[in-house]
Amino acid sequence: MLMKSMKKLSLLLMVGAIGISLLFNSCSMDDGYSLNDYWLGVATVEALDGGNHYFKMDNGTTLWPAAGYYLGHNLEVGQRTWLNFTILSDEKDGFDHYVKVNGVDPILTKEIAEDKGEENDSYYGTDPVTVKDIWVGGGYLNVIFKFNYGGTKKHFINLLPVTGSENAYEVEFRHHAYNDPSEAAVAGIVCFDLSSLPETEGETVKLKVHFKTFNGDKTFELEYNSDKETVTGGNSGNMSIDMNFFETVN
Repeated sequence: MLMKSMKKLSLLLMVGAIGISLLFNSCSMDDGYSLNDYWLGVATVEALDGGNHYFKMDNGTTLWPAAGYYLGHNLEVGQRTWLNFTILSDEKDGFDHYVKVNGVDPILTKEIAEDKGEENDSYYGTDPVTVKDIWVGGGYLNVIFKFNYGGTKKHFINLLPVTGSENAYEVEFRHHAYNDPSEAAVAGIVCFDLSSLPETEGETVKLKVHFKTFNGDKTFELEYNSDKETVTGGNSGNMSIDMNFFETVN
């Protein structure tokens, strides 16, 4: 079962909302997969009995890391990752694919933060961002964004409930730059665990997400169903992201 939520990868990490498509090469295996082909996508680290881990894509596809660069990463359950992998086989032992992991990079993964009321602005910040992509998948709100960075301070990224709102599915994205100089526009990605929101009990609701952007306030409405493994939203806009930069965003 190939991932439907993928698009093409160039020599740079041209990252879209959900992932990329297969790059075809001549060398192939008996089941039709090539060891020279690779995929990149957002995946969540999941646990098995005995301390073993596997990866789960946003559309529910499960991947068993049968080979490759994986052991020793000490990834925690629930950690979101950019996963670079090669498919070795189709469905086997209860997993959709056995894969060779070519690389795995942790993504900033956070829970919804506490609403501090009148202290929200001073604590969480009010600095603007540019939203490049936003989608709900894997039980997470996922945001690819750009912001100004000077390299003198670590930035603070959060998602919190809207103060005073009666809508439990209304949240706001916050960015605190701590007066870091605006020297360059850089890209970041963050995933927020939505499990603290009320269960939708089989219904699909509108998740409203507010941002302060460089062009003023902006609101996105995304479909959210806590009982379904679906991917909603995502404008599929490609952009280059330096994976090493994520350490600067807390």
